[in-house]
Amino acid sequence: MPEQQPPAVSVIMPVLNEERHLRTSVRHILEQEYAGELEVVIALGPSTDRTDEIAAELVREDPRVHTVPNPTGRTPAALNAAIKASRHPVVVRVDGHGMLSPDYIATAVRLLDETGAQNVGGIMHAEGENAWETAVAAAMTSKIGVGNAAFHTGGAAAPAETVYLGVFRRAALEQQGGYNEEFIRAQDWELNFRIREAGGLIWFSPELKVSYRPRPSVKALAKQYKDYGRWRHVVARYHQGSINLRYLAAPTAVVAIAAGVVVGAAVSPWALVVPGGYLAAIVAGSVPAGRGLPLKARAQIPVALATMHMSWGYGFLTSPRSLAKKVIASRRPAVRNG
Repeated sequence: MPEQQPPAVSVIMPVLNEERHLRTSVRHILEQEYAGELEVVIALGPSTDRTDEIAAELVREDPRVHTVPNPTGRTPAALNAAIKASRHPVVVRVDGHGMLSPDYIATAVRLLDETGAQNVGGIMHAEGENAWETAVAAAMTSKIGVGNAAFHTGGAAAPAETVYLGVFRRAALEQQGGYNEEFIRAQDWELNFRIREAGGLIWFSPELKVSYRPRPSVKALAKQYKDYGRWRHVVARYHQGSINLRYLAAPTAVVAIAAGVVVGAAVSPWALVVPGGYLAAIVAGSVPAGRGLPLKARAQIPVALATMHMSWGYGFLTSPRSLAKKVIASRRPAVRNG
């Protein structure tokens, strides 16, 4: 008997101002070691760089590449538009700065079949192209930076709360009505929570790896993590019981450090032990995180760690309740074809 053809796959990409990495990211998709049919749907936000021009070139160069507009510029709206425009039973999410390993799709399709999961994903393998980005990558793949999140730090294959990006069965996406477009951030976590609540399995495997390019500056990293914290709090309000101690570590640290600084300045210098202890901890934690890296990168790891922790914690603490009300009142858009 002839070998059964693997299922056709749709790769969806939300992009905005991705001129730096888009072409390379798409090349990593088109050169996948996968025997099944493949299409790439790029959802174009209102970029101010050459992203649209590069996307048009990619469409002309390969008939498997298509584009759809995303005038809002929001990631979940882009994802839903790309899902709706795509055709195949397996849907792979990739960002415009993500680089798939050569056998990523083949491995993911196999894992979907072996585990019966609705979504499988693996490691967010952060890699820098200069000293600062290398420092951020080290922080993002260390336990002192992100706790025990397997998709950052690795671990054994197992059921998971969420995974990086994800390779979905289209039926699961359609059952859930796609991504909730009110979640500007944390939309992956929120969708995976709904899939799990409906009885679906989310599966993490270290066999899957996507290279990720970190934010290029302290300011950009701070904004990214502030938004992460802000929207993770929205998820906690929207889905009761979805929070755990790991997510409370950063906001607790922000409160403790702020209190230590205020009390230390106004009442007793002994209170400065708290911020001093935190500083000592991240400096000590940066040593194993930076092992083998150039000195310039190692020296910036404490800055990256503090930026991530403080920004995430601040975003979580200052997340306005009005966001949760807006989300709860919203209706998820359907992404079914036809």
